[in-house]
Amino acid sequence: MSADAPSTRTPDHGGGSESATAADKRGLVILPTYNEIDSIADIVAAVLARDSRLSVLVVDDASPDGTGALVDSISAAEPRVHALHREGKSGLGTAYIAGFRWALERDFDWIFEMDADGSHDARYLPDMIEAAADFDLVVGSRYTAGVNVINWPMSRLLLSYYANKYARLATGMRLADSTSGFKCFTRRVLEAIDLDRVESTGYTFQIEMNFRAWKKGFRIGEIPIVFTDRVQGQSKMSGAIVREAVWRVWALRLRSLLGRL
Repeated sequence: MSADAPSTRTPDHGGGSESATAADKRGLVILPTYNEIDSIADIVAAVLARDSRLSVLVVDDASPDGTGALVDSISAAEPRVHALHREGKSGLGTAYIAGFRWALERDFDWIFEMDADGSHDARYLPDMIEAAADFDLVVGSRYTAGVNVINWPMSRLLLSYYANKYARLATGMRLADSTSGFKCFTRRVLEAIDLDRVESTGYTFQIEMNFRAWKKGFRIGEIPIVFTDRVQGQSKMSGAIVREAVWRVWALRLRSLLGRL
């Protein structure tokens, strides 16, 4: 599948045995948190139950509700759970960059992005692992099979839907859901991207990482997911995040054209 034409792929759940190589691989699910104490334990447990090859890294930005301390207690009893504590709220993008570096230093093969508020269902993690046999970056897409979003107000749904159309126009990527925060990178993608040059801090971070992978020639695939809006806590979306997205996607395209990406 050409990197110029990212495609939707629904994994085949038919017969066949897993190769020894795949059996030896390890994955890390990165969960950035800020005040997620009500959901984090359930999310971590759901991830670990899906595949024995998966571990979890919670990147906590000094949550005042005690999320970080709770994760430390979970980690003390479960060796597949890890915590990375940061001094303050520094943005989604920098949290993932810190997690990426942590994962690469420890030789994980699959590195996942996933929300810690329950909006991303861990049941899709095996599908992503399966799709990673064919693609270098797998995106969990809300828009490849209609619109699969639950509990969003119409205003938020329209913002997301048309933001993706806008990103597709601005960048040239043929992705149905370039703003999705549920994805799986193979380590070779993150090794090839200069993480020091990634500048987006809000949800444009998702577009930027996709774009950088795409411009490197990596294969990007999408699998359909159902996204359910958080039932606990508050959304991190803000006007500043929207404004960043409006101009930064064009900045990415311009830098690419000038060879300065």
